[in-house]
Amino acid sequence: MSNKPSILMIYTGGTIGMVQNPTTGALEPFKFEQLMENLPELKRFGFDIATVQFSPPIDSSDMDPSHWELLVKIISEGYDKYDGFVILHGTDTMSYTASALSFMLEGLSKPVILTGSQLPIGMIRTDGKENLITAVEIAAAKNSKGEPLVPEVCIFFENHLIRGNRTTKVNAENFNAFRSYNYPPLATAGVSIRYNEQHIHHNGGSRLTPHFCMDSNVTALQIFPGITEQVVATVLSTSNLKGLVLKTFGSGNAPRKEWLRQLLKQATGRGIVVVNISQCLAGSVNMQRYETGQQLIAAGVLSGYDCTAEAALTKLMFLFGKGLSAEEVKAQMVKSLCGEITVA
Repeated sequence: MSNKPSILMIYTGGTIGMVQNPTTGALEPFKFEQLMENLPELKRFGFDIATVQFSPPIDSSDMDPSHWELLVKIISEGYDKYDGFVILHGTDTMSYTASALSFMLEGLSKPVILTGSQLPIGMIRTDGKENLITAVEIAAAKNSKGEPLVPEVCIFFENHLIRGNRTTKVNAENFNAFRSYNYPPLATAGVSIRYNEQHIHHNGGSRLTPHFCMDSNVTALQIFPGITEQVVATVLSTSNLKGLVLKTFGSGNAPRKEWLRQLLKQATGRGIVVVNISQCLAGSVNMQRYETGQQLIAAGVLSGYDCTAEAALTKLMFLFGKGLSAEEVKAQMVKSLCGEITVA
């Protein structure tokens, strides 16, 4: 048996997998057989690299829970065969996918690294080559005991490895497209790759328990000055709605409107799980701080602490997908399942 690290690379679609047609100039998805041609540097690692490609590749704007379930299936079926997994993914919904996989791959003890690029891998100035090469190196990295250095779902982009369920895409044009405002990077790539081991999540030898069902009967609502009763009532009366991510001001504040408090109280009374997260990119919800937040507690709204919108939505999908009751979901939403929130 080979002692070489073995990596499974999964191409879902996105800019990183594009090459320019020399005749038409149009960007087209490349075939994975061309990967080594575009990235001969990968051969120098000496790793065993296998590839799987979505057929057809999809734009990340079309990503939905069925694709997350397919990724979980691919990873779980190859889990004992490979040391790590690298997912090539479009940037627009990468944070949603990374968040979803962090919950769906319960008990994960191997690296699952998502990466992509802002420029196609076939272009001269592409950021894709360095992102992919470093993602593969991180996916194969082990400590002196032969254990994976980063056994969790992460995004690697522009020299930073960040926990997947802590990320948000913040820039559509620059190479530094992703940020993790409420949790430090797990590694930084420069001349060498420096791992922040104290911040890396470990499952303590748990066996992988893959989950394949996500419940999409959730939504998000952003509070804004002048929001009307009709808008909130319409959202909360959505058929089959089970969960709502409420994006509020500052540390979890909303207008002191009696109709808003009543609508939220009625919704939570019907079993809709309402989770409060801040519209601010950094910081945490603290509904006890001001009266404008305390009214939400009285209406049965839960604190989302420092959770991202992507993680809050996919966590609700995951928990309801397990068939849990509203009360059981509430209990899990205020706990950190895989490092997605810092509970005060």
